[in-house]
Amino acid sequence: MDDFVCNKLTEWNLSEWIQTFKDQGVDKESLYCLEDNHIVALIPFVGPRSKFQKRLRLLKEKQNTTDPETSESSVEVCPSTSKTNDKGKRKSDLQGESSQSPARKRPRVDIQGTKREEVILSKVKNIMSCVLDKLPDQDDKFNKFLKNKINNLETDKREVVGVFGRTGAGKSSLINAVIEEQDLLPSGSISACTSVMIKVEANKRNPKYEAEIEFITKEEWEEELNNFLGDNQEKDEDYRDSVEKLSVLYGEEWKDNSPENLMNEKYFKKIPGFLNSKSKILTRDTAEDLSAELVKYTRSESKDVKRLYWPLVKCVTVRVPKNRLLQHVTLVDLPGNGDRNKSRDTMWKKLVGSCSTVWIVTEINRAASEKESWEILEESCSLMGNGGECRQIHFICTKSDSLGGSDDQSAAGVRAQILRENEQAKKEVMAEFSKLKEVKKQFGKECFKVFTVSSKEFLKKKNLKRNDTEIPSLQDYLQDLNEWHSETLNYVSGARGILSLIQGASSREGFQAEKTAVSIELEEKLSHELDKVREPMKETLTVFGRCLSGGVETSQSSCEKVLKSVLYPAKKGSAFHMTLKCVVEKGGIHKPKKGKLININMKLTSCLTDSLDEEFKKTFPNEGNSEPFNGVINAFSLGTEEKMMNKEYENVKLQLTFLKTEEEKMKTNLNKLIRERKKTIYSSLTTTIEETMKPCYDRAKEFEGVGTLKNMRETIEMHVHGSKYVMFAQAKNTMMKKLRGLMLEILEKLESTMQESIELSLKTDGVSIPDVSDELKLVKKYYNDLKRTDRVPR
Repeated sequence: MDDFVCNKLTEWNLSEWIQTFKDQGVDKESLYCLEDNHIVALIPFVGPRSKFQKRLRLLKEKQNTTDPETSESSVEVCPSTSKTNDKGKRKSDLQGESSQSPARKRPRVDIQGTKREEVILSKVKNIMSCVLDKLPDQDDKFNKFLKNKINNLETDKREVVGVFGRTGAGKSSLINAVIEEQDLLPSGSISACTSVMIKVEANKRNPKYEAEIEFITKEEWEEELNNFLGDNQEKDEDYRDSVEKLSVLYGEEWKDNSPENLMNEKYFKKIPGFLNSKSKILTRDTAEDLSAELVKYTRSESKDVKRLYWPLVKCVTVRVPKNRLLQHVTLVDLPGNGDRNKSRDTMWKKLVGSCSTVWIVTEINRAASEKESWEILEESCSLMGNGGECRQIHFICTKSDSLGGSDDQSAAGVRAQILRENEQAKKEVMAEFSKLKEVKKQFGKECFKVFTVSSKEFLKKKNLKRNDTEIPSLQDYLQDLNEWHSETLNYVSGARGILSLIQGASSREGFQAEKTAVSIELEEKLSHELDKVREPMKETLTVFGRCLSGGVETSQSSCEKVLKSVLYPAKKGSAFHMTLKCVVEKGGIHKPKKGKLININMKLTSCLTDSLDEEFKKTFPNEGNSEPFNGVINAFSLGTEEKMMNKEYENVKLQLTFLKTEEEKMKTNLNKLIRERKKTIYSSLTTTIEETMKPCYDRAKEFEGVGTLKNMRETIEMHVHGSKYVMFAQAKNTMMKKLRGLMLEILEKLESTMQESIELSLKTDGVSIPDVSDELKLVKKYYNDLKRTDRVPR
């Protein structure tokens, strides 16, 4: 904190907050960057906070006209230092450039351009805040509409990159190296593995390293204790996991103790948030200090910590200050699936489904032959593909410096041999990928890339050349994801549209005839455009129905054979009864310690999904250059842009500008809605089967003693035989209902949003609206500057 901030707080009669600002490191530069969420964190009380916001706004307005460093004249956005063909190149990277090509020689980030974008964003946000204050304090429809639009300008879509890999593969070390925070995530021996989901993202709240620890509920833990310590518990495949969880949390005290006693508050004194259903926040000055604190919440073992709390942790979010690669990207270190805790398992599935990129991490010396890595991909591919939004799968071979080289070779010879062996490893991995039939249904070869990396060599930064490790290529990819989201341009474009509407409304006298004529034209155009969207959607519904009908027939005729492949696995014998017991206790799904995931529900659904996968992928593609419903939504247009260029419509140009921005924002929101809804539509097939099968699992898990395996098998077989003519048809009907509902919602939103925008921009009269011509002029300038130097492919 500097004297400037201290003096200002004293001048504004807010000296009692000086220490808070000092603790948070607020200096002169960061004072001007404070946004509403930062101010709420600094000053939680409404009275002093409102005084601070008002004085800060006045200070910014004064600074805009007097400070040459940030005044309007200085915010001339410089051209990007990237080559002119970078836009196209970057787009191809996101859509699947070959991993065999040389790394791109471009600046990782245009720091000057990014800084200027931050300044512009801050200024436009300040302008819109002032405009919001200027609007009349009235409850009429138009004012409510404007205030709502201004408040909803903020959008921050984050790209999620999921990181998978077996224990000891080097996931934590890889993440540390890629974001250049060597000491952030705890990493170490194979036994001390990461046991919980860890999200890593930018800290936009303060300049500290921060971790938010989210716990499962105490009711969930009590239920787990009852399962662990039940009188009839067998020594099944989960028993060792149960013992491990209880031992790290309670030591030896869990033995011969009741679930009720183990819920005593004395065991949770250091984590009161667990009992109160609140998250725990850790804040430290350095990554190393935060990492040391995280061990007890994330690791399965630790020599330095006696009591570990990871069994109670649902998820940990680590926030890193001032990291350029995490501005719009969240990296997620994901443990294996099949967690017994339902909320953890649900979160796991949700995170996997939200990944736009997946990194599969394995050691290079076993990359092609490592079964666990390929099992992860096979078991999760439908959740990431048609059931998710994944565009790219990166298979990352770690510890690439461990190959090749002998004592009598020169350094150049060693390096050449390592590079040859790295290339050979890539070829072997690609060959293995080509064998995965189920994965290839969801992802083409162009979506799959292989990287060879050495976190150790990269972090050394001694005599490092880009070709020695491909971590810089992964950094480039993350930077591309960040630049794909032009937060500044989106915000400024939206602000320009709103200000155009306000200014058009404030000068509404005259031109009423033109407004009426244009509104009639646009309403007719709207009706026509809705028909152009509606008809292809009807065709899609027909095709889906036809595919699923075939899938129902195939399922009914083959389901019993499919079921036998699960219930009577080769070479399992009578010992299989413990595995099947776990399967029925977990609703048909079980992940053994060793071996592939067992999922009866997904097996039974496989014929339905097989019948639909290709059509579903065409209708709801994940690729960045493809659009849902064959592009009919993005093709929707009221023709406002053409009218804006026609002098005949000069008197309503401001209103047309607003309608154009509304149209673009609506398309963005609809595509986001489709991306989320298609996940539930696809998963509804399996969900319906799960619900139908649940009663037989509940009956099967009650069997004990002699004949348990035989009784469980017969119970499941009889249920499937008796339900097959209803179960699969019901799954089809549920999906069709959800798909039809999505289509109706899209049409309703298209019509209602644009109809309301036409009415409020061209038909509303009699409202007292302020003049915002100066603000509009300035925001237009910023918008045009950003468009000239837009580094984001559109």
